[in-house]
Amino acid sequence: MGERKRGSAEAPNLGEPSTPRPSASVVLLRRGGKHADRALEVLLVKRTEEAKFMPGVWVFPGGGVDAADGSGEAGHRACAVRELEEEAGIALPGDEELILFSRWITPEVVSRRFDAWFFLAMAPAHTPPEPDGIETTDAGWFEPRAALGAQEAGELALSFPTIHQLGMLLPFAGSGAVIEAFRDRPVEPILPKVVGSSQEDHRVVLPGDPDYPI
Repeated sequence: MGERKRGSAEAPNLGEPSTPRPSASVVLLRRGGKHADRALEVLLVKRTEEAKFMPGVWVFPGGGVDAADGSGEAGHRACAVRELEEEAGIALPGDEELILFSRWITPEVVSRRFDAWFFLAMAPAHTPPEPDGIETTDAGWFEPRAALGAQEAGELALSFPTIHQLGMLLPFAGSGAVIEAFRDRPVEPILPKVVGSSQEDHRVVLPGDPDYPI
């Protein structure tokens, strides 16, 4: 797959690293319901090609935490629920369980950075996604393996954190198993770093990789 389009906010930062903005997303899982034999599916939305950050990329619905959302984990949760409804037209019930799934911090070399919290949630029944036509232009349910295969084939543009999180879902046959597996699992923030001496050999490494800079 060729290099995806980069937005102006993804330009390299050659000075001091910027402060990551708090943000939150929902990794929305489809319930089995009467389709109990249906494979695990997750909601992805396509960002507009006009976006300054990750234009045209398929992502989990989400965005920056606003002051009205509150602070701390409660603010991140409120943001995740709000962004899901704004970007995909899906409103979660007030008592819907949100489980912290992962937390990613944008590499220091990127101009605009986010401290992004991702929450697992179950989709309400009979709520097809409806992109808002402004921030998001398309939406759909994807089996994690199929989404990764489409990315490899050049049919979908996915970000590095999205690819990694879809990979985390591969061992699970259904949404209930995912919820149970991650309900009490501790989550540590992940700060990817870009290594390599030239544009040609740049690559992203994660904590625990042998060449991750200390």
